[in-house]
Amino acid sequence: MKYLLALFFSFSVGATALAEDLTLEGTFEQGGLVIGKTLPGSEVRFGGRTLSLTPDGHFVFGFGRDAPKTAELTVTYPDGRQETRSLAVAQRTYEIQRIDGLPASKVSPPESVYARIKKENAKIVAVRKLDRPEADFLKGFAWPAQGVISGVYGSQRILNGTPKQPHYGVDIAAPAGTPAYAPADGLVVLAEDDLYYTGGTVILDHGYGLTSAFLHMQDVTVEVGQHLKKGDPMGTIGATGRATGPHLDWRINWFNERIDPAFLVGPMPTPDG
Repeated sequence: MKYLLALFFSFSVGATALAEDLTLEGTFEQGGLVIGKTLPGSEVRFGGRTLSLTPDGHFVFGFGRDAPKTAELTVTYPDGRQETRSLAVAQRTYEIQRIDGLPASKVSPPESVYARIKKENAKIVAVRKLDRPEADFLKGFAWPAQGVISGVYGSQRILNGTPKQPHYGVDIAAPAGTPAYAPADGLVVLAEDDLYYTGGTVILDHGYGLTSAFLHMQDVTVEVGQHLKKGDPMGTIGATGRATGPHLDWRINWFNERIDPAFLVGPMPTPDG
């Protein structure tokens, strides 16, 4: 699959990319996710953060939507050796849509709901800070539902001249009531029936700062604290929250960095398999 799991390194270190002490696999592009492996007991730093490692030396990090052209990864090995690698991050062009003449209510929420939005956002921020030491992400990802891709990562609307927040997920359009499944193993850390913006919302923690969010669900059938396996049901697709039609908005975060889910899965399966 294009861009997925580009083996080892797409950056400037040349032949040293084959060093067995450090391997990286993933998408070196804005919105990409990278899984690394190094010697157990090493210290790995990226983006000003010391990364948590699994007992066998795996770690994960990602590039946000607007990541700069280069990033640095530094590893201090157990024997004291230190290595810094410069990673080249491919830049993307995103879809921009301008819509003018909209009533104000369609551009910004009324002040009467500001307190509610602030409270709900605080819940989401809290679960995205988790660094759970369970590497569920290593088992791989699959599409959480089947349907038409109606929205893509990184796109943005400018409404009445005001740039709105970019779209950070992949929209899967399907009839209301279509089942939605866990795309990977994970712990349910948020399960809400009615958030202002996103309606029925589930967030799964895949470990080491990586989370998936599923928005606008009609039914939420899981509870906080459940550990799901890939393919377990989570609920159904809907049009709750601020949605114009039934779809599942699937988003992935590595802490605060927004990751493109499309990089982690193959093409959308056809109805006949």
